[in-house]
Amino acid sequence: MRTREQDNAGDNAVTLSESLPVQLPAGDVTLAGDLEIPENAIGLVLFAHGSGSSRLSPRNQAVAAALRGAGLGTLLFDLLTTHEEAEDALTGHLRFDIRLLARRLAAATLAVAENPHSHHLPIGYFGASTGGAAALIAATALTEIVHAVVSRGGRPDLAGEALPKVKAPTLLIVGERDEEVLRLNQDAHEQLQCTKGIAIIPHAGHLFQEPGELAEVSRLAARWFSIHLRRRT
Repeated sequence: MRTREQDNAGDNAVTLSESLPVQLPAGDVTLAGDLEIPENAIGLVLFAHGSGSSRLSPRNQAVAAALRGAGLGTLLFDLLTTHEEAEDALTGHLRFDIRLLARRLAAATLAVAENPHSHHLPIGYFGASTGGAAALIAATALTEIVHAVVSRGGRPDLAGEALPKVKAPTLLIVGERDEEVLRLNQDAHEQLQCTKGIAIIPHAGHLFQEPGELAEVSRLAARWFSIHLRRRT
C-alpha cells in the first residue's frame, strides 16, 4: 500500500512511502509489525517501545511519520504478543524484562536485514522508555548492523554494563522536567564511549506532551539518523 505524508522535520515536501505489514520471527513467537519505506530512503529506523506501549502509540506514530518525511524508512512492531500484552497489563513485569525486549529487537533487526524491501538500508534504533535500554543492548550485539541509536525519555541506565560497549552513535533525548529520568540519562551519557549526544528539551516532561515538544524530538532524531545512517550508504 502507498501512502502520502507531510514532512514535519524538513521543508514540508510530500513524500510517497510503501507500507507493508510484516511478521517477524523472534524465538518461539512471531511479532506483528508495519514496515514503511519512502522512495529513495537513506536508512531504516526500528522503534523499540516500552512501559506498556505498542506500535500504535500516537507518539511513536507521530515520530515515525516525521522520520519518513525526512527520507527514513520505519518499522513499528510489537515487542510482545497479544497474550503477553494482556499479561503485562496486569503484572507490568514483561515491560521491564530488558533482556527479553533486546533479544526480540535483535531478532526483528535480523529479519528486516534480510527482507528484500529493506535489506539494502542502514539500520538505526529509536527507543522510548524501557525500549531505550533494549535498543542499546541490542546495538551492542549487532555492531555491524546497527549504526545509530536515539532514545526518547528512555531508561539507558537499565542497559547496565552494556553502556560502555555501545559503538553506534547514540543520542539521548530527555525532558527538562523529567528530573529523575534526566539524572539517569546524564549518568548513562557519561558511561557511553561512542559518538554521543544528550539533548535536554526545555519545559518538557516525560511524555513530551507540551505543544511543539514532540515535534522537536522528531527533528532531533531525524537529524541524528540522517547524519549517521547516510554515512553508511
